[in-house]
Amino acid sequence: MKLVLYSGGDARANRELDDMTMQMIGVKNPLMAYIPASSYLSEIEFQHFVEQYRRFSVKRFLHFPIDIPYDQTLFREVMKADVIHLGGGNTFHFLLWLRKTKLLEALRDYVYRGGVLTGLSAGAIMMSRDITMAGMPSFDRDENHDNIKNLDAMALLEFDFFPHYRNSSRYDAEFRKLTKRTKRNLYACPDGAGIVIDGEKKTFVGPTWLFTEGKKIAIN
Repeated sequence: MKLVLYSGGDARANRELDDMTMQMIGVKNPLMAYIPASSYLSEIEFQHFVEQYRRFSVKRFLHFPIDIPYDQTLFREVMKADVIHLGGGNTFHFLLWLRKTKLLEALRDYVYRGGVLTGLSAGAIMMSRDITMAGMPSFDRDENHDNIKNLDAMALLEFDFFPHYRNSSRYDAEFRKLTKRTKRNLYACPDGAGIVIDGEKKTFVGPTWLFTEGKKIAIN
């Protein structure tokens, strides 16, 4: 399994994560597919994505918004990409359309076939068992405008992931309470940090905190 979880931030902040992603791909000029959380303004987000990886001399990119009609030829090309990147945005809206288009199952199969799956913020949360973390903390969360009840996601991770983390007592109080209840490990990263999973190896890039059964532990 090859996964890269980006918390957030610009290309400069994510340089180390980008370097590790390219090393894990292991091919020159890979085909990189970008799936945005929403088609709204996604052309701009896609252009930023292209610029981020052009410094590696990557020239082949696909833009694949899924909340508007698309043809199966493009879908098949995306599923053959060396890297599929899941963008950031509203996690609930993203999950709605990944489920409607049956992309949850297709992406899970893509990973098990050896594809490299990367995700930023909402895209990273989507790799967890469910998207519970999109609704937390109570004062800084995605709005569930689509009234999603089933939060089940890809279940590629054995832990929860929280992006855009701020090292503060307000966040910590809610995360301590959550992990006491769920008994699930939670890794929280600020922008510019993230987690790289290559097979059995898990690498923490940048500041990372683990919340487990009500305890907070600094990883990096």
